[in-house]
Amino acid sequence: MTARLFGTNGIRGVVNQEMNASFALDVGSAIGTYMGGKVAVATDCRTSADMLKSAVAAGLMASGVSVLDLGMLPTPALQFYVKNSGVKGGVMITASHNPPEFNGIKCIDYDGTEMPREKEEKIEAIFFNKSFIHKSWKSVGSIGPVEGVARAYSTAIKQHVDANAISNAKLNVVLDCANGAATATSPDLLADLGVRVISLNSNPQGTFPGHPSEPTADNLKDLAATVKATGADLGIAHDGDADRTIFVDNKGNFVFGDRSLAIVARHIVRQKGGGTVVTPVSTSSCVEDVVKEEGGEIVYTRVGSPVVARKMIEIGAVFGGEENGGLIFPEHQYCRDGGMTAAKMLEIVATEGPMSSLLEKVPEYCLDKRKMECPETRKEEVLARVVEVFAKERVDTTDGVKVYFGEGWTLIRPSGTEPIFRIFSEAKRVEAAKRCGDHCEKALREILK
Repeated sequence: MTARLFGTNGIRGVVNQEMNASFALDVGSAIGTYMGGKVAVATDCRTSADMLKSAVAAGLMASGVSVLDLGMLPTPALQFYVKNSGVKGGVMITASHNPPEFNGIKCIDYDGTEMPREKEEKIEAIFFNKSFIHKSWKSVGSIGPVEGVARAYSTAIKQHVDANAISNAKLNVVLDCANGAATATSPDLLADLGVRVISLNSNPQGTFPGHPSEPTADNLKDLAATVKATGADLGIAHDGDADRTIFVDNKGNFVFGDRSLAIVARHIVRQKGGGTVVTPVSTSSCVEDVVKEEGGEIVYTRVGSPVVARKMIEIGAVFGGEENGGLIFPEHQYCRDGGMTAAKMLEIVATEGPMSSLLEKVPEYCLDKRKMECPETRKEEVLARVVEVFAKERVDTTDGVKVYFGEGWTLIRPSGTEPIFRIFSEAKRVEAAKRCGDHCEKALREILK
């Protein structure tokens, strides 16, 4: 591990290499020293979940923390419990969509949001300085189970959708839980909403035997085929910890996350009669198009769901989310929520018609992706030079450099984990997106000479 523990989504590593029991024990001690009081802990279904949970819990208890063990749950279910129980915070043992040999430790703030960077830095300082508070033998913490969290979480979701409309529509849905944490909540949630469910990979298995836990088009071929073969109204897929949801439409077509984001954004802005939607600068322009068409406004942020959530809180946004299927519903909670996303899409399909028809109303854009190596030491200098090179164009420096051309845009963004720049270009036509990418790649190569 480097001097920074937390990445954009917690601490992750290969189990029994960098992510081992002694490391988890010290991380638990650092979190316990910072949080104190009562802390809720949950896991996804990875084979290493109990090992790491035990180590983290031991560190928490050594610091005097009372640990509430919620068992295996989706990350947003833990966040829902933290938000509504009055505990000091939460710890989720998950590596989300990473391969099964990985696991991770994610901190949840007292309000159920992902812990902001400034608080993570305080935990990191405690960890690296080994300035743990270890209580005397009679003051150490305890651990005990908490039951009923999955049911409470699902009940709350039902209260934020038109459950009667969903039930009356008599929808047929194929649900793919990816052998992950969604198995604890999504099958029952959909059944409670009156949906007929065909389940795939709905038994929890830490090796993800059905398919890798990242809900990509390649990984969801069985879901798409089953939707088509059964004539289902919708396919729903979660990632490993169920904070994201990706869809397959009623014709068996994989739906990219930016397009499902656009469908939900349009629906909510229309319902609210306007309002602001928050999303990262990397999101497709199709979202802005539909939001403005309905009289709403769009606000762009840096990449990362915690950044999106906190901007939503700051400005009172009606909705927000990322193009990876992580959607945030403020009336429910300020975090990505796969269960809430699935339920809201069911409501939209039940009240507005088939998803394939809804997608026809979302503008189509073409994306060009590429990357270029760059030493870590030069990243800031290179970004500054990019701004100078494209001074005559409209430029957004919210996260990296986003250059708007007449026929599209290109986002040049440094990777937070690799010595590379990622170059994303979008336009209405493939050739235009490629031209935007070529133009910016050429400029980068000149700067890096």
